[in-house]
Amino acid sequence: MGRLTVVLASAVTAGLPVCLIGVGLTAADAAAHRAGALARLVAPGGGWGKAIEVPGSGTLNRGGLAEVAWVSCAAQGYCSAGGYYKDGGGRRQAFVVTERAGRWGRAIEVPGSGALNRGGSARVWSVSCAGPGDCSAGGTYVEASGREQAFVVTERAGLWGRAIEVPGSGALNRGGGAEVSSVSCAAPGDCSAGGLYADGSTPGIGGGRQHAFVVTERNGRWGKAIEVPGSRALSRGGGAEVSSMSCAAPGDCSAGGFYGVQGQAFVVTERASRWGNAIEVPGSGPLNQGGDAAVFSVSCAAPGDCSAGGLYTDASGRNQAFVVTERASRWGNAIEVPGSGALNQGGSAQVNSVSCAAPGDCSAGGLYAEASGHFQAFVVTERADRWGNAIEVPGSGALNRGGSAAVNSVSCAAPGGCSAGGFYGDQAGHLHLQPFVASRT
Repeated sequence: MGRLTVVLASAVTAGLPVCLIGVGLTAADAAAHRAGALARLVAPGGGWGKAIEVPGSGTLNRGGLAEVAWVSCAAQGYCSAGGYYKDGGGRRQAFVVTERAGRWGRAIEVPGSGALNRGGSARVWSVSCAGPGDCSAGGTYVEASGREQAFVVTERAGLWGRAIEVPGSGALNRGGGAEVSSVSCAAPGDCSAGGLYADGSTPGIGGGRQHAFVVTERNGRWGKAIEVPGSRALSRGGGAEVSSMSCAAPGDCSAGGFYGVQGQAFVVTERASRWGNAIEVPGSGPLNQGGDAAVFSVSCAAPGDCSAGGLYTDASGRNQAFVVTERASRWGNAIEVPGSGALNQGGSAQVNSVSCAAPGDCSAGGLYAEASGHFQAFVVTERADRWGNAIEVPGSGALNRGGSAAVNSVSCAAPGGCSAGGFYGDQAGHLHLQPFVASRT
């Protein structure tokens, strides 16, 4: 199992409705990128403004392929985003861009990333903002030897510092493959990040088993990356990756991902700046008879009070969506998303995003396949620790003439007050995707 393969058409960040949408297309649609990445602004009064090209991205994107990978907003009109573009030499470079008082500045190459990225393939995978102009981001670059390395970069008072290799990750990464997959900041300068590295147990670039790592920033200084405690014992020779991180307070975070030759889902919790041992998601083993499970999203409303979601494969080989809840630092048993089995007649469902506004009050979204094989977008809501039934996103079926729709991201600013974003196909028989947003109040 690798990185989530659903096309990223929208990103809605924790705590606020989305204020930037990044569209990621296949290589066949690369021409659509020649105008640069897209941004969408929230207009005064809460209405959606017109999409604009990310300022400055056209100048950077001489190679005609750019994408916003993630966005995070600390307050309305105060956001940062990151992704990649191709320069005139065809090299992939990482960029960041910042919004102030509702106005997007110019995209810039991540400071210092060009010097690191001698191998010509860098990107930002994740951004998290704890306050206006106070963010951190992480991703990957390729050094001159061809080894892929993980980086982090921090913005303070609206000014981006220089990207650095994740401290300690180079010593871990003996196989030439490392990346930051997820970053979460609970306060300015107090963040955690996670991802993967290769141990070099087989020859070649990126060779060997993949292992999950976490790294913590305190008071603006990144510590050393460590392998997720207990993850190697779980994986028993297989790989592992942190795919999602959420921090409710400095030093109090939870993360999730997958491990093993036959994929299993895991969660791990940090308390008082100390990471505990990774555990298989309770109850996921009996569900996961097909041997392929993963956590794709974690959200924490308070220290030790989180929810997570992802997928598992049942005994018949069908992918099903699951959710699991942590209360008072104890994870309960995973359950199939209520009602999703009835929707998922085509046998391919997963939770892509979870957002919790308060302990026990969360929403999640993802996709399922109907009997015809067409993908549809769903949402599901938890109230007072009880998950309701999943429903198709109202109105999305009428839009989805191309048979491919999904919720990619959900954000809840208050219990019952959420927004979701994703994509749908507007033309039958063509890969022609459009972004959508939906709100619940």
